[in-house]
Parts: sequence; structure tokens; C-alpha cells
Amino acid sequence: MKKEDYDLIADTIPRNPGIYKFINKEDEILYVGKAKVLRNRVSSYFNAAGQIYNKTRVMVKNAHRIEFIIVDSEQDALLLENTLIKKHQPRYNVSLKDGKSYSYLCIRNERFPRVYFTRTVIKDGSLYFGPYTSKWRMKMIMEMVRRIFPLRTCSYALTEENIRKGKFKVCLEYHIKNCQGPCEGLESEESYNKKIEQIKNILRGNFGAVKQYLHEQMHAHVEILEFEHAHLIKEKLELFEDYQSKSTVVSATVQDVDVFTIAMDETEAFVNYLKVVNGMLINTYTLELEKNLDDDETTLLTYAVLQLRDRFQSIAPEILVPFKIPSADENMKITIPQRGDKKRLLDLSEKNVNYFLLQNKKEKASRQPRETPAERILKTLQSDLQLSELPVHIECFDNSNMQGTNPVAACVVFKNAKPAKRDYRHFNIKTVVGPDDFASMEEIVYRRYKRMQDENTPLPQLVIIDGGKGQLSSAMNSIEKLGLVGKMTVVGIAKRLEEIFFPGDSIPLYINKKSESLKLIQQARNEAHRFAITFHRNQRSKNFIQTELSLIPGLGEKTIEKLLKAFKSVPNIKKAPEEEIIKVAGKSMTKKLLEYYAAKNE
Repeated sequence: MKKEDYDLIADTIPRNPGIYKFINKEDEILYVGKAKVLRNRVSSYFNAAGQIYNKTRVMVKNAHRIEFIIVDSEQDALLLENTLIKKHQPRYNVSLKDGKSYSYLCIRNERFPRVYFTRTVIKDGSLYFGPYTSKWRMKMIMEMVRRIFPLRTCSYALTEENIRKGKFKVCLEYHIKNCQGPCEGLESEESYNKKIEQIKNILRGNFGAVKQYLHEQMHAHVEILEFEHAHLIKEKLELFEDYQSKSTVVSATVQDVDVFTIAMDETEAFVNYLKVVNGMLINTYTLELEKNLDDDETTLLTYAVLQLRDRFQSIAPEILVPFKIPSADENMKITIPQRGDKKRLLDLSEKNVNYFLLQNKKEKASRQPRETPAERILKTLQSDLQLSELPVHIECFDNSNMQGTNPVAACVVFKNAKPAKRDYRHFNIKTVVGPDDFASMEEIVYRRYKRMQDENTPLPQLVIIDGGKGQLSSAMNSIEKLGLVGKMTVVGIAKRLEEIFFPGDSIPLYINKKSESLKLIQQARNEAHRFAITFHRNQRSKNFIQTELSLIPGLGEKTIEKLLKAFKSVPNIKKAPEEEIIKVAGKSMTKKLLEYYAAKNE
């Protein structure tokens, strides 16, 4: 799997805890991993190429796709990873290919029940709590239980007859006060079972009755000034309150079940399947269905249940579904769970199928061409100005003169919201005498679009005139003469309040100052102003130089060009030594030049 392939799905990877599976083209699972945040973990395989082992790099290269299963907690992710590795034995999962399973806390089904940890769940009526993934937490729980509720640890058969006959004697545990001696009848069965009920409450998270019991114990220690014992009970209670976490993917109360949930949109439906064997989630799959016009949730889910059970050869006697569906098998029990471990399994399936639906929509959206920033800005401009076309081609005009001298104008071109500098044009005003911005604007707009008509060049969608209503009206005079009214939108922008004027409308349009469209108009206006000013300065400088040097009798244009090219400016020519000037212009021309400035300085 290449980095480019990952980038296409990166945004669809959830940020939930769960497991991920790298799968090759033959649908073989190469690797199963767990993650607290799936997106962060998976991205590390593609964004840190120099920091991963060669073996991992080969695994990623051979992968064809990545699948995810979302769970409720990091602990569930660890348990599910362990289960799937044992079932599928992925090639690249080496360290977890062992037979070890997680531990449960067992309350034995016997008289004076023992409480201990085990890795084996036996269906003999005993209660099992867990599984526990943390060895430290497991020890703290057992220490807590035994310290607060002294219980027996021996394996004696404490029947009523054996106790009456005195077959057993108290051991060291009794003398160090870890047990209250039920083997010799020193503790009644009723008193012992009350402690067992409190332990069950703690393990189930029902802390109300337990707290009341412990508070009574603490107060009793406080009354006899045993503050250390009271504080110890308080600390242990606080620690214990935080321990309990319900596991969805491994349960001692659920046996063989199939779980199905459905999610759909207008055209497609997705059915998620969880296969639970011996209380462990061993497989998950999401089936994609194409909807017909008359298909409803019940019809689609019924069809999917039959297909998926057949595909995975399931013989589970019970299925869990979110709503009632007809059963094709009389021996199969259909359950709609409302609480407990089965409801948590159904919720897990619903979470995964809803994620799959969302991921499908994101993938479809990602396959659509993404809107570029330029397209977004132009669409905003089109909306703000109510344009019939997207303004891909924009032109902006500005005039420049100083007290009527050297009047010039500029036209800048923007294509796809960016300056197209090769298409910029500047104009020397030819028909206007004196500082008349309105007439100058009318002239350059006419010249610009008359030439575009003659050359059959595509017209812009938007023309921006730097100025208010007066300049806009002058520009429209030329547009009307050329018969271009309606073929492109023309607007004017007044500098003081950034008002946008439309032809024939005295009320300006005000665009939000933070709008990207106004910033684009301002950029075009500023660029036209800069280009016009630069051209105007060049013209003034050129005319000044030509006027002064051309007054010298006998000094031709080619000699002037040589002098300016060598000395860069007229002041440099005046300061230059005679020998240097002679090298460029010759003795005759140098003599005329020096005589002219000498006579001028007298």
C-alpha cells in the first residue's frame, strides 16, 4: 500500500479506540494491531518511513487495504486484538502468538464461596468478572477484597456435616485475621454470604450499599481512634471505585450469538455483523447492499442475516438485532436486547455500521474533484456580484497623470484569481488633452475591446473600473459603442469607502470587508494602479531625458542612446571625464556636448 493510497483514505479513518487490520489482495490478514486513537496509529506507518523496521515496511508494501473495528475503550481494543490474533494467526503478529488468555475474577459456586483469579471459565454456576488486562489492577482488586472482606482461601469442602464433625482446623490465615474461621463454624454462612454480596456489588459497580457498609466501618475505627485504619479503608475505596470497566468484546455472560445492525441512505444500505463465540468477538464484517425503490430496513436486514450466517457458516442459536425481523429458522432465537452485555454488543455493532456509512460518504466525496482556493474565491465573487458566469477572466483599468502631463493608463488581467502579467497592457493617451480622467477612461476601454473584437479574442467575464460613477459611465459609453453591453459585467470601485457601483444604479454595493471576493477586487485595483504609476514614471523620465539631450545641436538619437547606456543618466554624463565621453561618442560629439553645457552654465 503506497503513501498515495493512504492519503485518499486518511480523512475517513476514525479517531476512536479500536483495532486495525492490514489485508493483502488475497484477503489474507497480514497484521492486527490495536490503537487508542486509530487515525494517529495508522498514520505512523506512512508518515515516519525512516523510523520503522524493514519488516514493517514490507508488511505495509504488501497490504492492499486497511479495515477497522471501533470499540469503546483501549482495554476492549487490547482484548479484541488478542482474540483476532489467536484466531487468524497473522503472518506479522509474532509476539502475541501464544495460548495465554486474560484473567477473570471468579466467585465459586459453593458453600462459603472462594474468590480467586483464573484464566479458565467453567460453566458450573460460578460467577466470573472481567477479563482484566492489567496485572497491577488485578492484584489491587484482590488485595482490596481480602483486606476489607476477610474470606477463606482454603479448598476444604465446608459442608454443614463436615463442620459439625470438626474435620477442619483454623490455619494461619485465621490467626493473622485474613479469615474468620468458617471451617470451625466461627463464622456463620449468613455473615459470610453478606460479604460475598458486597463483593458482587463492587465488581458490578454498585457502590451504594458497599459505601454505606464501608462508612460504617470507618466510623467504627474513628470512634476507637484508629485513624490509620479508617484512612486506609478510604484510600482503598477511592482506588477501587475507578477500577471497574465493562468489556464489550469479551464477556463471561454471553455465549454464541450473532449480532446484526443496519444503516442506510438514499441509495445504499450497510449491515454490520459481529460473530461471538464462547463470549469472545472473533469476527466482524460489513455487507453493502444496493437499495431498490421498495426496500425497507426489515426486508434488507432479513436478507442480510441469511446471507451472512451462510457465508460465515454460523450455527449460533441466537441473533441480536435492533428490531423484530421474521425468522426462517424456528430453532433460532431472535433477541432485541434492552440492557446488559448483549445490549452493549448491539451498540458496538451500530457504532461500526454508522461509521462505515459515514466512511463511504467521505470516500465518495474524496473521489470528487476538490475545490481549489481560486475556485472558492471566484464562486464567492460570482455570488456577491450576482454574476451569470464564473469570473475566471477579470480585467481592471486605471489612469495616471501629473497635472495633465504624460497621461497614461493601464489594464491588468487576472485569470483564475491570479495576475496574468503577460497579458498586462499599458496605453499612452492619444485623443485627450489635459487632465481628463473620464475621457481617458473612455478612450482606453474603447481601444482595448475594439482590438479584442478585431482579433476575435475571448472577452473577460468581469471588468473593474478604478473610480466611481463618473469613470464607470465613461467606460460604459465605449462598451455601448462597441455593442458589448450584456456580454460582460462592468463595475466600478470607489476608493474611499470601497463602494461597488453598477451601470445605471446610483446605490452602491457594500461587500463585507473580510470577504475574499472584495480582497480580490482590491488586489486587481491596486495592481492596476501600480502598473499605471510605474509606466507613467518611466514615460516622464524618458521624455525629460530626450528633451534635454535632444536640445544639443548635432546630437542624434543613436549617440544619445549610447551615452545613456554607458553612463545611465544625464547627471552622470555631466560629471564624466572628457576622455570617457570621447570613448563613447567620439571627439566631435563630445566637443558639441561640452560646448552646450559650458554655454548653459555661463
